[in-house]
Amino acid sequence: AYRIRDIIKLLAVAPHFNVATHVEVDGEVLDRDTDEIALEVAEKALAEWGKPEGELTYLKRAPETLYNKWQKYGVLPRNVDREVVEIMHRTHIGVDQDYKNLMKQGTRTAIADGWGGSMMATDLQDILFGAPSPLQSEANLGVLKEDQVNIVIHGHEPVLSEMIVVVSQAPEMIEYAQSKGAKGIQLSGICCTANEILQRHGVPLCGTFLQQELAIITGACDAMVVDIQCIFQNVANVAKCFHTKLITTHPIAKMEQENAIHIEFDEYHAIEDAKKIVKLAIDNFQNRSADVMIPAQKAPQVAGFGVESIEYHLGGTFRGSYYTLNDNIINGRIRGVAGVVGCNNARTKHNEGHIEVVKELIKNDVLVITTGCNGIACAMEGLLTPESAGVYCGPGLTEVCETVGIPPVLHMGSCVDNSRILLAATEMVKAGGLGDDISDLPVAGSAPEWMSEKAISIGQYFVASGVYTVFGVTLPIAGAPVFQKYLFETFEEMYGGMWDLEVDPVKHARKMIAHIDKKRAALGIDKARERVMVDMAARREMAV
Repeated sequence: AYRIRDIIKLLAVAPHFNVATHVEVDGEVLDRDTDEIALEVAEKALAEWGKPEGELTYLKRAPETLYNKWQKYGVLPRNVDREVVEIMHRTHIGVDQDYKNLMKQGTRTAIADGWGGSMMATDLQDILFGAPSPLQSEANLGVLKEDQVNIVIHGHEPVLSEMIVVVSQAPEMIEYAQSKGAKGIQLSGICCTANEILQRHGVPLCGTFLQQELAIITGACDAMVVDIQCIFQNVANVAKCFHTKLITTHPIAKMEQENAIHIEFDEYHAIEDAKKIVKLAIDNFQNRSADVMIPAQKAPQVAGFGVESIEYHLGGTFRGSYYTLNDNIINGRIRGVAGVVGCNNARTKHNEGHIEVVKELIKNDVLVITTGCNGIACAMEGLLTPESAGVYCGPGLTEVCETVGIPPVLHMGSCVDNSRILLAATEMVKAGGLGDDISDLPVAGSAPEWMSEKAISIGQYFVASGVYTVFGVTLPIAGAPVFQKYLFETFEEMYGGMWDLEVDPVKHARKMIAHIDKKRAALGIDKARERVMVDMAARREMAV
């Protein structure tokens, strides 16, 4: 069922694991067999979780200055599992009681997440399923279709959902759906599994984390297929009130309710499992009992931006480079770059924090990179189209977006794909002109509506990578002013990045802009420069 779809990505990733892509035979250098390369990459990637010696291989992908900081402060991860086990032990009652020592291990664990597990997962998924490239789709509950079998994919693992995409497009399955009275099969998604199949196949987004129950109460959801993370505890009880088949698929994420159907996914029988699920949804189409009420609201979007596709957009096949982005930051058309990511929070008005932060940023010529439910929120608001630049952006960012043909908010995938943002920042450093470390760049990070534990890990690996990172809603540190000062001030002295908290979305964005301006001033690019046209005589003089 699975095959390598992106050989170019495989060949790009292999050297980071010290895997050879060529072999010498009788003095002649030949391309190595693709399957051999893939097998060795897979084995070395798996070893990163539990190898007994050394450090994570991917750490050397960071700018050298940043790597040296990690080495100086003793936070280079040894392997992924070891760091997780150690922080779990240190936080057991009566073990580590020094907040600085705890955060040292917390930082090591977070780096193992961002520059280790998450980055490897993104790379391996790209190799298996293809690196994303920009494509058109839609977002919001209005993507559901009354006259079709609606299957909603929800969770965070794309391994099964990729097969459901394949099976749902098979002619025999479409014919089977038609035999049951439906016109076809409509796939859509919620949360990060949605973002995975969006960025590779254009499957529309049904909604955010907070809309999973709403998809069911439309009466049009024939099956909701869930894997892991962000699944409401009550979603089975809601499904019981309607005809929706709720299907769990992962051995570590089951539900006790009688109406939850468990079809455990086995990658060795992926197509068979996917067929079973899709057929179950089709058979359920005729069981709709309540009136179907699908909201009309939906918005177009352009998603599927990766590190490679952004580079291509900035210069094409032969001249692709992040230099174009850096140049527009230096000349002031783009003020800086912000990564705005994260969950939805039930303590806030739905999507309000996400949208207000992003709109304030792009209004002030800050290019936004997004993942996760923030990306879904921006899609629903219509911010993921090139045309939105002329409506919401400042003049400089509008000019760049219209020239290059990109939205002012670039959707880079799921929350696992936050590692793409780290690598994009690294490419900016490599392109030159904006310092020699991520902490030198005019960039900032944000999670306006965070609620998940993993958001803390994500925030910490961005801070440890040199990014000023602002969280919204709350942080559970207000009662510990000494510890808060350590996170909000001392970390910047150590890693170049620090934490901050701002509940008000507009103030939240303005804090990020102020930090970007501080970095522009440090680079000496805070003042507008008159553009000088150089003729050939002047060029000859410069050459001398």
